[in-house]
Amino acid sequence: MKPVIFGLSGPTLTSDERAFFAEARSAGYILFKRNCLDRQQLRALTDELRTLEGRSDVAILVDQEGGRVARLGPPEWPAFPAGPDFDRLYDIAPMSAIEAARANAQALGLMMAEVGITVDCHPILDVIGPGTTEAISIRAFGSEPKRVAALGRATLEGLAAGGVVGVLKHMPGHGRAKVDSHHLLPTVTATAAELEDDLAPFRALAHAPMGMTSHIVFEAWDAERPATMSPTIINDVIRGKIGFDGLLMTDDIDMKALSGTPADKASGAIAAGCDIVLDCWARLDEMVAIADRLDDIAQPSRDRLDRAMATLRPAEGVFADLVAKRDELLAIGA
Repeated sequence: MKPVIFGLSGPTLTSDERAFFAEARSAGYILFKRNCLDRQQLRALTDELRTLEGRSDVAILVDQEGGRVARLGPPEWPAFPAGPDFDRLYDIAPMSAIEAARANAQALGLMMAEVGITVDCHPILDVIGPGTTEAISIRAFGSEPKRVAALGRATLEGLAAGGVVGVLKHMPGHGRAKVDSHHLLPTVTATAAELEDDLAPFRALAHAPMGMTSHIVFEAWDAERPATMSPTIINDVIRGKIGFDGLLMTDDIDMKALSGTPADKASGAIAAGCDIVLDCWARLDEMVAIADRLDDIAQPSRDRLDRAMATLRPAEGVFADLVAKRDELLAIGA
């Protein structure tokens, strides 16, 4: 097995993808709107991936937060609220906000489990502040660490009840970034003491099965390398200060915050201490180069993957009831 999660080019596997994936044996797959047309098509696609890998617990990921970040969307799937909706309710009714977040996430999980998706790249635990890039601020649970942790915990629990594994992101925190790492490399100049607020939600949920890095330079910890490429940040901050021992994947290595070829970035992230590389864009030549460069997954990383996927449990709950409960609670803060 190669320590990489690959994207797919379309709603069905091409013959070249099928042959490559059968040989490469990646750690999993990630889906985007281009892969998700309707329930029948998507279930067939995820079933084919399981058959191809010969195991039922394949990590099949999607970014399904709500709001703008939703790969499964109307008209086939309903729209879901984003983090700020729960943040606003928390201002006046904290327990109602927590219950709404849990019900919302459980409904999300049921929706994804129905079509064979096993991992949701959510919750987002970034603590926003003055000047936070819109790429994060329109998605996050707020600016107060305990609130972010509480809503994140409810989301993680709801996803699990709905039948999918959640992923904490973006470690060790994306809230101080003032530019979008999809396009530029953010640099954070805050002191180590100031960054304790950013770490707090991740520390509170350090038991989570999966986490994702951020492509950000934190001068207080490593002034030369972004977190994804920094052994210091991965080992001393994420594994050390936060105490996270789950599966650590990169954010998409194709993002412009990182420099170098895809294979260079992939090998650099693994060398820095990431367990898994996330390569989203399904460019076959790049995927081949990554697979050729990377050794087989290290045993500790494989163990973390197996532990994470072992947390999958049968989905429970009634979708319509969960959505109705969420909407009734969110109406309190409307």
